[in-house]
Amino acid sequence: MRSVRARAAAGATVVVAVALIGAGIAVLLVLRANLTDQAGLQAEVAAREVAGQLALDVPYGRLDLPDEEEHPVQVTDEDGRLVAASKDLEAVSGTGTDRVTPNASPAPGSSGSGSDDDGSGDRHGGDDNRDDDANTPARGEVSTDDPDFTNGTATVDGDTADYRFAAVSATTSTGVTLTVHAGAPLATEQKAVGSVRAAMLIGLPVMLLVVAAVTWLVTRRALRPVEGIRAEMAAITASEDLSRRVPEPGSRDEIARLARTTNETLTALEASVGRQRRFVADASHELRSPIASLRTQLEVGAAHPELLDLRGAVADTVRLQALAADLLLLARLDAGERPGNTLVDLGALVHEEVSQRTGDRIPVAMSVPELGHLEVTGSRGQLARVIGNLLDNAERHAESSVAVSVFRDHGSVVVAVTDDGAGVPEPERERVFERFVRLDDARSRDEGGAGLGLPIARDVAHRHGGTLTATRAAEGGARFALRLPGTESSASGD
Repeated sequence: MRSVRARAAAGATVVVAVALIGAGIAVLLVLRANLTDQAGLQAEVAAREVAGQLALDVPYGRLDLPDEEEHPVQVTDEDGRLVAASKDLEAVSGTGTDRVTPNASPAPGSSGSGSDDDGSGDRHGGDDNRDDDANTPARGEVSTDDPDFTNGTATVDGDTADYRFAAVSATTSTGVTLTVHAGAPLATEQKAVGSVRAAMLIGLPVMLLVVAAVTWLVTRRALRPVEGIRAEMAAITASEDLSRRVPEPGSRDEIARLARTTNETLTALEASVGRQRRFVADASHELRSPIASLRTQLEVGAAHPELLDLRGAVADTVRLQALAADLLLLARLDAGERPGNTLVDLGALVHEEVSQRTGDRIPVAMSVPELGHLEVTGSRGQLARVIGNLLDNAERHAESSVAVSVFRDHGSVVVAVTDDGAGVPEPERERVFERFVRLDDARSRDEGGAGLGLPIARDVAHRHGGTLTATRAAEGGARFALRLPGTESSASGD
């Protein structure tokens, strides 16, 4: 099943089916147990009524037995012989004996001599003072133990049915122990269980169909916004129009959050594609100038060798080489290139970079502590590029001084480059880090700048887990601060 709706409907139906089947079985078992217990209680009552008569030495032939169809009764002696039974009982199973015809046996109160064959005898008429307390013999008793219950069948007047039998023991006044088996019909239990089972067998499929249909409709309604999102995404893919957005439902559920996240992703993608297009356009524009200049000089030199400006051609070539290197580094950064894990001493790196700048217009003043605890983790080449770009930027804008300092600050290592130029206006302090962005004074001061130095520096800083910010220097110019997380060795030097 490839449809989410179909899988949801099938899953819900299976879960409900398992739950209903389990609950139905439990209900049937509990219902059967309760009704069986009720039948057992009825059988026990009937058995104890008969056992009470036996305890009073009522002769077998004069026992007041309950209705045979309601409560078939058997009475057996200690040897398992049937001594009394319901009149119309034709067959029985599940009791002490399957016999239905009583054996010839002495009366309950006799001594076993058989003198009272008619079941009455003279033992009640020979002593008119039997009720006198002095002459009253010991009376029998009925067992108070819980009876034994069994299930069986009984045939009464040709009708066979299932019964719950209870066995109760009684002891006569002469010490004879008899067992009374009395039954209660299980027809009510069977009928009730059958009715409930039939209702479940009919209702379960209907309920499962309802569950499946409701789940299908609810899932369809819930997934309708998803289909709208999918359709709009397909249209965006086909048209390549990243300005379009997927519809956002008014609910606050997961689908609404998915739509909002999708739109946020489209916004970020649109901005990224826009930056890429501007980057390509700006790169093409920046490359066009040195290539055109170099071509012009080479064409002039080919036609008039004496007019070839070798210095200009070399300068254009260097400018073109630097721009290509910047573009290559930006491409590598955009591709997600991670910096290395080399330990770099920023103090030593700044010393090295400043010492190589012998041809700068303005000398660079350094303020670097002699302690060797200014280490960070990263790429030495990329960090050197950042310091070089910051110094180049300060040289372009400075009037008379450029300074660089390295220091520790709360577990971080900071490289600050300042100049005494016009500074960066506050509204432009984030814009200067955008690619190919150059302020007007930068264009007039240095025609060779491509506006990639500061963007490259910030990208490298971010790749190293640090920051690069522009603020106003105390001298009135610009101050660029590179802040990188220090290592444990640099922190221990604080």
